[in-house]
Amino acid sequence: MSYGAIDGGSALNGGLPLAGGLATDVQSLGNLKLAAGKNDPAAIKETAKQFESLFMRELIKSMRDATMKSGMLDNAGTDLGNDLLDQQFAVQMSGQPGGLSDLIAQQLNRQINPSADGTVVPARPQPPDPARNVGPIPSTKSTVTPTVSQVEFVNKLSDAATQAEKASGIPASFMLGQAGHETGWGKHEIKLKGGAPSFNLFGIKAGANWSGKVAEVTTTEYSNGVATRKVAKFRAYDSYEDSFKDYARMINESPRYAQARAQTTSVQAFASGLQKAGYATDPEYAHKLSRAINTTLQLRRVQVQV
Repeated sequence: MSYGAIDGGSALNGGLPLAGGLATDVQSLGNLKLAAGKNDPAAIKETAKQFESLFMRELIKSMRDATMKSGMLDNAGTDLGNDLLDQQFAVQMSGQPGGLSDLIAQQLNRQINPSADGTVVPARPQPPDPARNVGPIPSTKSTVTPTVSQVEFVNKLSDAATQAEKASGIPASFMLGQAGHETGWGKHEIKLKGGAPSFNLFGIKAGANWSGKVAEVTTTEYSNGVATRKVAKFRAYDSYEDSFKDYARMINESPRYAQARAQTTSVQAFASGLQKAGYATDPEYAHKLSRAINTTLQLRRVQVQV
């Protein structure tokens, strides 16, 4: 249910407001929408009651049309009187404890404030990313309510990801999801010696052909299902924008990732393509990455709607 339905409701009731009752004009509904959007509990409750009243009014009107219209004595006057009476009945029947308005209010409250229902997303330990990450990374379990760190991470890097998408064609949400998974949503970024940021969001290693800055860290890799710790060299950048650019260049230009690059219309196929190409040695990498990307897609859809 979206707030856009509030404006659409005015078309149902003919613009005939009842003082202190059913909000039938666009201005009244607009004021309710504005107040509810500010997370005002009273406004959310009143908005939910208005939704229920509109529903009850249409239900009563349908019953009246089906059972009481004779076709002989009906005229504009009786129609107006019946309409006003229907509105009055609808207002009186709405807002009862345990009724439809309570359910609507709960839904509106969840949309405005995702954590308002008290849902807590627990952090479940998972094996560290073998080829790139330092230390264990919390699970990015896909839920209806993203964590605070996920929201902050996506908000922080959305612009850089969008610019990289325009230049490379790789969906920004895919890159943000992978960056979120690789860094534990910003909690486990690779650091340079001394603690300075490397801006390496994707855990790309520094091979023989890399001439830029390098961060040497201890990571975990899997060999035949066995995790081992080792020191590895990773690329370091001057900014997050550079990290997105380098990742996009690697995915687009390396034949190794050609299959994944051709599957950007499917989250699961893209993630599986990266795992098959050896992006990571973690046997669960595709599953974890798919979950992270789906979380990012959910968050970015909310950003677009807002």
